[in-house]
Amino acid sequence: MNSANGAAVVVGVDGSESALRAVRLAADEAARRHRPLRVVHGFIWPLLRVPVNPLAEGPPGGGLRHQAEEIVRAAVAEAEGAVPGMRVSGEIIDGEAAAALLGEASTATMIVLGDRGLGGFATLVVGSVAIQVAAYADCPVLVARGADRTAGPVVVGVDGSARSRAAVEFAAEEASVRGTRLHAVHAYTHPFSGGPGDMQPLVYEEGQLRGEEDRVLAESLTGLGERWPEVPVTREVVHGRPVGVLTEASRTAQLVVVGAQGRGELSGLLLGSVSQGVLHHADCPVAVVRSPG
Repeated sequence: MNSANGAAVVVGVDGSESALRAVRLAADEAARRHRPLRVVHGFIWPLLRVPVNPLAEGPPGGGLRHQAEEIVRAAVAEAEGAVPGMRVSGEIIDGEAAAALLGEASTATMIVLGDRGLGGFATLVVGSVAIQVAAYADCPVLVARGADRTAGPVVVGVDGSARSRAAVEFAAEEASVRGTRLHAVHAYTHPFSGGPGDMQPLVYEEGQLRGEEDRVLAESLTGLGERWPEVPVTREVVHGRPVGVLTEASRTAQLVVVGAQGRGELSGLLLGSVSQGVLHHADCPVAVVRSPG
């Protein structure tokens, strides 16, 4: 993630209520981190060769370009109203929304998005732009969904993989800037616990398996207290599917953090099934963190 001084929190807007909620969340995040806020609107119409300027015979202030300017202006005003005195800038970028935001990722502290936009399909709980940006961005992606809470822990899903380490580090940083505790959750299932017809082991030792899963979680948190001594850390090992366990934890959390792709995910899935499932079902904002490299 980009931690350079002055790197902005970037929020994507499209004029929807979901985007304005993302603006408020992004403004709070920028304030906590003492970073500027950058409002970005992807303006696709020039690529489609659609006229964007007002027609000569049309009303003053007409045209698609003017409409885009109003979207950005309203979002900037929303941010300034949410956090007075914040440094806020806005820009219209010609191009498709996801591509415009991904172009910001290499220099952004994080990208913040609403879970649904104006172009979202009714059957999609989380819009395609949020999914694409979360899958490809080089910085953490924060998606505004569920309930907005200022109480409760930051919850991080830990699976023991090297990829989830970046999620743990980001979650600890979030807990620090929010002044709350970090709750690390590791969910596991029994070996061979598939469908009804799957083979089951002849001998099964629950205590031994539980001890191994406890070790996985402990190792994933090694050294965290040295880097974030001000952050209280609680641990939980749960027998169950990760999406369901993290969704349940989200009901009292102010943020859930997941890795973009974890252990056991198919290599072709840039955004893993667990991270997608949590994005679709969580009851609070969700941050998706890709591991560098």
